[in-house]
Amino acid sequence: MSVLPLSVLDMSETQEETFRTWGIRTVGALSALPEKSLISRVGQDGKRLLQLARGEHPHLLQPIDVPFILEEQRELDSPLDDLESLLFGLSTMMEQLILRAKSRVYALASITITLYLEDGGKYERTVNPRVPTNDKQLWLKLLHLDLHNHPPQASILRVHLHAEPGPTSKVQLGLFSPQLPEPGRLDITLARITAIVGEGNVGQAVLDDTRRSDDFHIEPFVIVSTEPLPFTATERLCLRVLRPAERTTVAVRLGRPCEIYFRSRRYAVEKAYGPWLNGGDWWNEAIWGNEQWDVIARSKDNAFLACRLARDFVQNEWRMEGLYD
Repeated sequence: MSVLPLSVLDMSETQEETFRTWGIRTVGALSALPEKSLISRVGQDGKRLLQLARGEHPHLLQPIDVPFILEEQRELDSPLDDLESLLFGLSTMMEQLILRAKSRVYALASITITLYLEDGGKYERTVNPRVPTNDKQLWLKLLHLDLHNHPPQASILRVHLHAEPGPTSKVQLGLFSPQLPEPGRLDITLARITAIVGEGNVGQAVLDDTRRSDDFHIEPFVIVSTEPLPFTATERLCLRVLRPAERTTVAVRLGRPCEIYFRSRRYAVEKAYGPWLNGGDWWNEAIWGNEQWDVIARSKDNAFLACRLARDFVQNEWRMEGLYD
């Protein structure tokens, strides 16, 4: 330590030149100087330099938080066209990403693969499973299906992987609860179905915020929670919409349905809820061209019917739009 040069200490060039004119060139020589005499000549900064030279300067260890980035990149020796060969290289890259994620107790939530092509273009795809996972074989299968359905249009020169970390998934089952299917199997099944029916046609139907009948869009499946629903099956009804709606005959008394003739059977209406005006958007001329009724009816042989009726004022006809389970 004493033979180290003064340059290892945090001092200015002027201070280093001053010590050099005094014949002090090492840390050991500086530490032998008297403290008061050094401060009187150099100032209060001389005390700090003397404490650094003697190893007495108080300091705290400040940890450096290195940014946690999950990225891997590979340059290819020659342009690559074969998808199977690409997956072989991706296997090694995936191992490195998973190891780094596990070291921080993370799982991989999504992976974006960027392919730099021979024609100068860049091709990018993102794979998002339902839950974060560190299953390498699952990731390779999802990447294979996605690239097979959307292949790049030129040879590949460079591959870049970027992963987003997520919490590790934990499933706590009851002692007598049936085992749930693995989320990864759902991801692979949906990817295969998407390859058949096309993008945007796989998911769950979500009603749009509009008064147009049969207006909905498709959203991807999302596993929100494995907790049981807070209500029982007897507290909810399911409406099975008939596509197309079936024409029916309805008798009306005092503006309300009183009798229904549906599928060769006559029903007497016990309860009718409505009407609810239904049509299109506010700018549509036929916005209130329909009215809907929810009806509970029973036939003479005690057959039960819970349904939704719709009356078209323009065509002057009744239709059976759905049946309640």
